[in-house]
Amino acid sequence: MHAIEVEGVTAGYPQVRALEDVSFAIDDGDLLGIIGPNGAGKSTLFDILLGLNTDYEGTVRFFGSDIRGSRDHLRRTGYVPQDPGFESNFPATVRDVVSMGLRGKDRGRVDEMLKRLWIHELGLRRIGELSVGQQQRVMMAKALVGEPRILVLDEPAAGADVQSSELFYSILRGLNGDGITIVWSSHDLDAVSRLSNRVACLNRTLFFHGEADSFFSDESLVRQYSEATMQAHMREHADA
Repeated sequence: MHAIEVEGVTAGYPQVRALEDVSFAIDDGDLLGIIGPNGAGKSTLFDILLGLNTDYEGTVRFFGSDIRGSRDHLRRTGYVPQDPGFESNFPATVRDVVSMGLRGKDRGRVDEMLKRLWIHELGLRRIGELSVGQQQRVMMAKALVGEPRILVLDEPAAGADVQSSELFYSILRGLNGDGITIVWSSHDLDAVSRLSNRVACLNRTLFFHGEADSFFSDESLVRQYSEATMQAHMREHADA
């Protein structure tokens, strides 16, 4: 069964498209890694999936239902942003932040998630006092406490140290093993190749979608991706 279907999605201004006629499906239980250079449209795609951007052409379905007709899919979707953006003096504790995701469910789930994400000893700490890696695990606990079927993560380990990243990836693998469908973007190709069973490579259009092994074992595909990433990086510096 398809958890998510994206059909002919185009978004952005006519002169500058963020996404152009993108179509792919995500099966229930997939761990899909979305890769692509900066400016490839990954964030735009996530905004559409999360209902934050409704100005697009095409169709997006969650479990067979068009998301334009209802926002019910958001109740089954957890989201972890790239940068939580908490200032050092932000007054909320870790427990406060995780509780925001409860949606009326059993508050005992907060303790369960704190333990699962290895942050149970941080419950009374202010979230702004934590490291980047710890903050990301708090945001994942917040996303998971509502028992989502789909988890969307935008470069979840960006800025975290190696140890925190590996712990995060281990948790991600375990969650997928429990049956949660995961969609995540990352510039860490090694992590994507180790964790994901499927890969979608975006560069405004869909460059590749299929088995992760098929992508990473094809030197020509990896080389084309690397060249596109380098060109995007050079354009960023030229425009700066």
